[in-house]
Amino acid sequence: MVGSNWGNWYNPLYLHPLVNKHLQNIHVVSAVHIFRGKYRNTRCCSLSLFRSMGRVLTEILIWFKWLLLTRRQGSLVRCCFIHCAVLFPAQTSAGPAQLSPSLAGLSLQSQTPEALRVVNLLQERNLLPPGPISPPTPCLPQDLQKINCHPEVFRSTLTSIPQTQSLLNKAKLPLGLLLHPFKDLTQLPVVTSSTIVRCRSCRTYINPFVSFLDQRRWKCNLCYRVNDVPEEFMYNPVSRSYGEPHKRPEVQNATIEFIAPSEYMLRPPQPAVYLFVLDVSHNAVETGYLDVVCQSLLENINSLPGDSRTKIGFITFDSTIHFYNLQEGLSQPQMLIVSDIEDIFLPTPDSLLVNLDECTEMVQDLLKSLPHMFGKTMETQSALGPALQAAFKLLSPTGGRVSVFQTQLPNLGVGSLKSREDPNQRASAKDIQHLSPATDFYKKLALDCSGQQVAVDLFLLSSQYCDLASLGCISRYSAGSVYYYPSYHQQHNPAQVECFQKDLKRYLTRKIGFEAVMRIRCTKGLSIHTFHGNFFVRSTDLLSLPNVNPDAGFAVQMSIEENLVDMQVVSFQAALLYTSSKGERRIRVHTLCLPVVNSLSDIFAGADVQAITGLLASMAVDRSVTASLSDARDAMTNASIDSLTSYRTSVLTIQQPGLLAPACLRLFPLYILALLKQKAFRTGTSTKLDDRVFAMCQLKYQPLAYVMLMIHPALYRVDDLTDEGALNISERTIPQPRVQQLSVEKLSREGAFLMDAGSVIYLWIGRNCNPNFLTQVLGVPSYPAVPQNMTMLPELDTAESQRTRAFIGWLREQRPFFPILHVVRDESPLKASFMQNMIEDRTESALSYYEFLLHIQQQVSK
Repeated sequence: MVGSNWGNWYNPLYLHPLVNKHLQNIHVVSAVHIFRGKYRNTRCCSLSLFRSMGRVLTEILIWFKWLLLTRRQGSLVRCCFIHCAVLFPAQTSAGPAQLSPSLAGLSLQSQTPEALRVVNLLQERNLLPPGPISPPTPCLPQDLQKINCHPEVFRSTLTSIPQTQSLLNKAKLPLGLLLHPFKDLTQLPVVTSSTIVRCRSCRTYINPFVSFLDQRRWKCNLCYRVNDVPEEFMYNPVSRSYGEPHKRPEVQNATIEFIAPSEYMLRPPQPAVYLFVLDVSHNAVETGYLDVVCQSLLENINSLPGDSRTKIGFITFDSTIHFYNLQEGLSQPQMLIVSDIEDIFLPTPDSLLVNLDECTEMVQDLLKSLPHMFGKTMETQSALGPALQAAFKLLSPTGGRVSVFQTQLPNLGVGSLKSREDPNQRASAKDIQHLSPATDFYKKLALDCSGQQVAVDLFLLSSQYCDLASLGCISRYSAGSVYYYPSYHQQHNPAQVECFQKDLKRYLTRKIGFEAVMRIRCTKGLSIHTFHGNFFVRSTDLLSLPNVNPDAGFAVQMSIEENLVDMQVVSFQAALLYTSSKGERRIRVHTLCLPVVNSLSDIFAGADVQAITGLLASMAVDRSVTASLSDARDAMTNASIDSLTSYRTSVLTIQQPGLLAPACLRLFPLYILALLKQKAFRTGTSTKLDDRVFAMCQLKYQPLAYVMLMIHPALYRVDDLTDEGALNISERTIPQPRVQQLSVEKLSREGAFLMDAGSVIYLWIGRNCNPNFLTQVLGVPSYPAVPQNMTMLPELDTAESQRTRAFIGWLREQRPFFPILHVVRDESPLKASFMQNMIEDRTESALSYYEFLLHIQQQVSK
């Protein structure tokens, strides 16, 4: 903020960049003289100069007041401030709303000083904070900040929005939003009203950031139109009072859900409809997955989201398509086989989807018999394309969810594929081929599905190449999900079976929204550039989501089309209109408010390094498919180089040797290196094509919190857990060990280390691990006795066991899916996977973190 040379504190070069920028617009010498105190006794001269500076000087005075209170107590500063206060006693008390956004947020709680603290990345190696990284807080007045949208739901890469696109370009930082719109929320205000208040011009939903001109009029915070307050809105259902529209729940909550009236329906709300499409070829039966699916459905059949209208149906396929008549009145399920896969048709259209309440027993009978019906099949072919066409025909009248289980490369009928992977080129190729689909069949069918409100979720359980790059299109464009279980086998891979079971239970029972659309609006002057996620873009700002689920994330790139010079804040609003499983039409609305700034230092101070990384990951996936993997890798590296170059040349006032970054971006190069070594983008190691494509799917589809663990796992030492600093949740004590750097030098043969990589947790045991940990936590007498395929900790009645299990349980509770635990020894085949996450270390084909920093420094210094 202020230069370290206290004797020259008044020099403009040492002033805060905000002050420095404003001083450039006046006679700098005169300003410096005032600050030195030359005109301390010449009030008339300084008075006229102050008056001519107007609002700019007022902001400087406020900044000096803040500086006095928080940083310096020197007599010169105090003298300067007192002198200014005498001249303008009224102006110094301006509230946040009257200040320009760059200064409105400055207060005793301001994060700006820490965010802009200069860090030499080559000298400060231990940059990771001890615990989870909190997103930056936008510099807004306290009353607005308190009600702003939660960052887990709605987050911006920049929490201070530049006034102009040219200023954004100069910062070299991406502007975008990351959304988790249907996230499971414990507290969600729900409003039932026949009148949903929206702007008459831009259709924005009324929200906490609109302004009331009086009790009868409100101004939209996106297009600035003045609207009338409807009579019904004058009554507050919470306080049961009349005449306080600003206290209604819609104006008090940045996230809210409306139960929509009939005008939000194009047709009566659809019922919950579930169709299961199951591969029953020899390969599928041999993996044993059919037993798990049928058993899980039997256990959770009554927990499927829905009501008395819920429908269910089943299709199985190999070289032919098998339908099942489950109508009430039959003595047992009736199989109907269609062998003409070239022109697929529905044998009995009215009895293949049945009401679940009325036909539960028939459905249960089918699920009990299915695993045995194909037990001795020798059919090796897979007609997945025709099976999907049949599913589309069956669900077109209503819409619904198709759950597809596939175990091999489809090789019969439309959509058949051939292997495109050459295992010999995996390790050597710098550019990876076949990341784009081999056929447009699956994309075209997905778009047809989207038009009829049908979403397709794909479960891929295979030991061989399945061409996920092609098959994944069926889910991507229909707003479905992709699940991938490589080397799945009931006997040979019990860990995958457990993971599949847990995922399937969550999948069957989690909340679901049908026939949904999501629209994202923003303040006039901002515009949407590109969407990322699983959906079909119906218009410039409208996403078609036949299904929406609580585990889906989205990203949006933004641009600044018009200057935001006259604005202090801007807002973004995401509105998700969907049909609940109970048949209610609902609208979930999230509104985010951010300040507008006009200096590069403010832009950098508000940078959200994790959101930036998440958005860049999505952009890099698209770049890999449309251009090449090497292009995507170069673009990510250049993103860190360009932003640090901009910071060095345009924000830093004193040039120092080293690689300098603001504290808020100190982890940016580390995250970029982590992305380069991530399965989606790495080169030089033998990465299967399907594994790579699935990693890309996850980066684009998962919410930011889970993406960051995939990119940069969290490593903890757990053989010495204590209760110091522990959390107390529901009468449980949760230890909070410090996060370690991802480097082998942090490992100790005497210790045990837990790595949380999002979808999987590794517990690495050192060869000379503390015997007490082995006996008290793992329940084994010595290191050689640790089982090779251990995936569960025994429930021992020891303090060490309880602490370790409590900590792992707490990590699992942070996400909706269930990460499997793998205990890893030196001899374990999973040791390689564990070590590949040590991203700070050098590999055969990738730089170490320090080498990467040297490379960036070289480019920045050019």
